[in-house]
Amino acid sequence: METSSASPAASGGVPRVFSVIRALGAVQAEGGRVTQIARSVGLTQATTHRLLQSLMAEGMVEQDERSKLYRLSIDFFALAASAGNPGDLRSICRPVLLRLCASLGDSIFLLARSGFDAVCLDRSEGPFPIRSFTGDIGGRIALGVGQGALAILAFLPEAEREEVIRFNLSRVREYGVYDEVYLRTEIERVRQAGYAGRNTGLLEGMAGVAVPILDREGRAVAALSVGTIADRLNADRMPTVVELLKREAAAIGPKINPFDATLRRPAQSLAGSPASQKISLPEAPGPV
Repeated sequence: METSSASPAASGGVPRVFSVIRALGAVQAEGGRVTQIARSVGLTQATTHRLLQSLMAEGMVEQDERSKLYRLSIDFFALAASAGNPGDLRSICRPVLLRLCASLGDSIFLLARSGFDAVCLDRSEGPFPIRSFTGDIGGRIALGVGQGALAILAFLPEAEREEVIRFNLSRVREYGVYDEVYLRTEIERVRQAGYAGRNTGLLEGMAGVAVPILDREGRAVAALSVGTIADRLNADRMPTVVELLKREAAAIGPKINPFDATLRRPAQSLAGSPASQKISLPEAPGPV
C-alpha cells in the first residue's frame, strides 16, 4: 500500500520523482532494487517501477543489465555539474576573509588542496607585515608544511593521507625540522584539536593557526588560515581565533559545490587574477 495523501511521496508526480531520486542517491554506491526503493519512499512496487522507467527514458537513471540494480546515471551528475553553484569557493569565501581580517586585525588566507600541494586561492591583508609559505595568491606549498597545508593533510581520508605523506616526506624534510615521526605526531595533534596552531620555529617571531574546510562528505578540500606575529597569537588569544575560524569554516562547508572547478584545478582558476600573474615567493617561509 502506498503512503497516505499527506505524505510528500504521494502528494503529486514531482515529489514522487524526487523521492525516488533521493532514495537512489542514498544507495548510489551499491545500487538499489525496485523493492528496496519502493519501501524507502513508501510507494507500491508498480508505481516505483513506472517512475524508474520514466527516469531511465530521460537518461537520469540507469539499470545494470546483469544485477538489475538501479543507479543515478552519469547524465544526472553531468546535469548537476552544469547547474553547479552560482559561487565558486573563492567567491563564497571572499566575504569571510574580509570579515575575519576586520574582526581579528590579522592577515587571512584561503588555501585549497591541489594534488600533493596546497595553493593560496585568496588572502586579505592585515596591518602587520608577515611572510607566508605560499607567498602571494597562486603560490603553493607541499601539504604538511605550514598550518594551512597541515590542516588540509590531517583531515584527508586515511588512505589518501598516507599516500600524500609517502610522496611529500622528502619534500617536507627540506625545511630541516621535519621527519616522519614529527609529521605524524603533528597530524594526530591537529586531528584531535581540530586545528593546526603550533609555531614550528621555521621563522622566528611569526605564528599562524588554520582550520580545515570540509565538504559535505567530511573531506578536507581547503583551509582558512591566520598569519600574524607570534605575540598576537598567544595562549590567551588562541581559543578566540580558533573559534572564529571554525565557525566560518563550518558555514562554508555546506555551500561548497562538489563540481566546483576551483577545487579540481585551483591554480588554473587563478589565471585571470591580477595578484597571481606575478608571484614572488618569500625570502623565508612564514606560518601559513
